Amino acid sequence: MRTKEMNILFTSSGRRVSLIQEFIKTFQEDGLPGRVITADLKVTAPTAFISDRHYIVPRVNGDQYLEALMDICLKERITAIIPLIDTELELLAMNRAIFERHGVKLLLSSCELNEISANKKNTYKFFRENNIPTPKVYTDEEIEQKLYKFPLIIKPRNGSSSQGVTKIHNEQELHFFRAYIPQAMVQEYVTGEEYTIDAMVDFEGNIKTIVPRLRIETRAGEVSKGVTKKDAAIIEAAEQLVRKLPGAVGCITLQCFKQPDGEITFIEINPRFGGGVPLSIEAGARFPRWTVDILNGESFNETDYTWKDNLMMMRYDEAIFKRDVPYGC
Repeated sequence: MRTKEMNILFTSSGRRVSLIQEFIKTFQEDGLPGRVITADLKVTAPTAFISDRHYIVPRVNGDQYLEALMDICLKERITAIIPLIDTELELLAMNRAIFERHGVKLLLSSCELNEISANKKNTYKFFRENNIPTPKVYTDEEIEQKLYKFPLIIKPRNGSSSQGVTKIHNEQELHFFRAYIPQAMVQEYVTGEEYTIDAMVDFEGNIKTIVPRLRIETRAGEVSKGVTKKDAAIIEAAEQLVRKLPGAVGCITLQCFKQPDGEITFIEINPRFGGGVPLSIEAGARFPRWTVDILNGESFNETDYTWKDNLMMMRYDEAIFKRDVPYGC
């Protein structure tokens, strides 16, 4: 099948340099016609200096955001938009038709799935209703009656990137952080190996691959050291979960613990490219190429688990130097 020109717009691209580089590399190595365009609030976004073209846009919650994206789509003949942060997933999902009327696809899951993932109480409810093991979330009544045991985890219901996630050791900390953290949610504390899982799903819900990544070390909620693991139990549990997700499309990022007794306990669903997905790509899971394929109308008729096991990623800071960058955005 001949690949059509594919101009992809990555929104809220920020520091996602490795992911953008992987898409550019795929276009070049596979001889795919098209360009990689990025957009971000800041002129100093590192991705601005590696994409084919970069645009400065208003804040995601600003009145002119959607209009700005549409202007870019028309000017650059954009084929598809791929959002990269949680805060715009629901907004774009609700306004999908605006872009599709102009022939622009969104690599984006359904409104229902984005509503489930955006609020941790909705995520917890989904897990419980679908018999998916997950840490218990305590109600206000259970907390008042002290039907819990320490340690606990407290986090904001609408948080992301591990912001506000705090381990609670005693009553004093529980009282303080419940008042301090907006829309605080109190959760059972679980132990074990923590995994992030990258799954690739086409527009019909067919799964191409699932890549578990053991989180060795994190920084600011994003993995800084990780290793791929062909853990059959985790892959099977993730597959069962992904098949239950309503309207999953593209890269779906899951988080779970493999507890000492072997139980796979899920804690998060993020229907977008996760920050650590370059490890899965480097291991051989061809997320950029598969993205182009499904945007060109292809379906996943076969799975692909040829990616490398036990490949480790160790991230470090790298700088981009540019003169005369107009600062102030």
